[in-house]
Amino acid sequence: MHTRRFGALAALTAAVVALGVAEAVAILTGATTSPLVSVGGVVIDNVPAAVKDFAVQVFYTYDKLALSVGTIAVLAAFAVVIGVFAAKREIIGYAGIGLFAAIGIAAALSRHAAPWYAFVPTLVGALAGVAVLRWLFTREAGYNATPEQRRAFLRSAGYTLVGAAVLGLASRWWSTRRGVEADRAAIDLPPVPPDTAASPLPSEAVGLAPFVTPNKDFYLIDTALVVPQLTSGDWQLRIHGRVEKEITISYQELLRRPMIERYITLACVSNEVGGGLIGNARWQGVRVADLIREARPKAGADQVVSRSSDGFTAGTPTAVLLDGRDAMLAIAMNGEPLPIEHGFPVRMVVPGLYGYVSATKWLVELELTSFADFDAYWIKRGWAAQGPIKTESRIDTPRNGGKPKAGDVMIAGVAWAQHRGISKVEVRVDDGEWQAATLLPVPSIDTWRQWTLKWRATPGRHRLTVRATDNGGQTQTDAVAPPDPDGATGWHSIEVDVP
Repeated sequence: MHTRRFGALAALTAAVVALGVAEAVAILTGATTSPLVSVGGVVIDNVPAAVKDFAVQVFYTYDKLALSVGTIAVLAAFAVVIGVFAAKREIIGYAGIGLFAAIGIAAALSRHAAPWYAFVPTLVGALAGVAVLRWLFTREAGYNATPEQRRAFLRSAGYTLVGAAVLGLASRWWSTRRGVEADRAAIDLPPVPPDTAASPLPSEAVGLAPFVTPNKDFYLIDTALVVPQLTSGDWQLRIHGRVEKEITISYQELLRRPMIERYITLACVSNEVGGGLIGNARWQGVRVADLIREARPKAGADQVVSRSSDGFTAGTPTAVLLDGRDAMLAIAMNGEPLPIEHGFPVRMVVPGLYGYVSATKWLVELELTSFADFDAYWIKRGWAAQGPIKTESRIDTPRNGGKPKAGDVMIAGVAWAQHRGISKVEVRVDDGEWQAATLLPVPSIDTWRQWTLKWRATPGRHRLTVRATDNGGQTQTDAVAPPDPDGATGWHSIEVDVP
């Protein structure tokens, strides 16, 4: 028999080896076949909406990294517990690795469009874990071990554990580097005719805060634990379902279609009042309406389900896509091919709707169906089927908790009500009267609107609050509501101390 402490260390080392080897094998079979990615994907797909909201609020755009770290921590704890029992009965250690393998294989094979060989990384990793556990148990001589034997065991376990961890991390890093960036870089974007190009930005919209969000700063929220890697040559879009004519189109065929270019602000439904899960970019692409009309929807097809290559779905009202707004299949963002993490080769962009019902990345299918017949990804998890963006506003300067000097202080920020537009922004200092802010010009009603207000600051602690009114006369509500189920509401307020 072995001591419990050494049994725990042996099992932990075996678990790390299993993961490290599995990650290395997944370089050959695809990143999505990694047991860590597969199990994490199952967790993401089945986690309650409340847990998802909590993860976004706490970890922001690092929620999936937190999930990966948490999964590893749980596995490590499981391995330690199994190792304690395996110290007396080795078979328990092997059974624990078998359970790990069964969960990993089931998760890998359950993923959308999983290849038949998706089980291979988990199986090979598990076999490596069994071999290492057996080897370490033979290195540790149990309760009668000499000090030298114990030191030899610790060295063996330590070197193996570190080596396996390095192997796993290096394999994960390499799999992310083996992407489609070279293919993306070779894309020659087609020109946009002058009559369908984006309107020029007014000079007044520059300098306050970036009117156009740089690609590297644009928020990232999706359900993909690893970024799908689709080449332009492999990509194709299938339009099917309740249509008179099914359509399949390749990437090159898409590039030959008439192009439009528009500034459009996208917002995540998980954005808290005053939050940063919103961005504005210049998008280039093909009108969705043109393709839908070509397919000739049948009666009752009131929903267009956009499907990602990883299986994610979003349901968009067909009427919205056909009402004249600039909904598009986007191929470019801010003058360059879509960044891979933002949906390369093609994604959906629909002004006026939250992303969970419209902004599908890595798009490969459009299915005409009905809301009565199909619930998309987040609708199954309790979110509202219709996701129009609410009228909101935010104070960007001064910062919450800032200490501006007494005298003239510029209060400024953005307001948005995509596809309705902003007609008024008002600011209140403490409990005073609402003051109308100056609105800066915008290229269209589909973007956020910058605003400014000069405030004569006096010494003391002050509370600044903002509210907006859209072009339909609807003023932003002060009723506080969380993001779930259809977007947060309330007025954004900050506090400052004027010396």
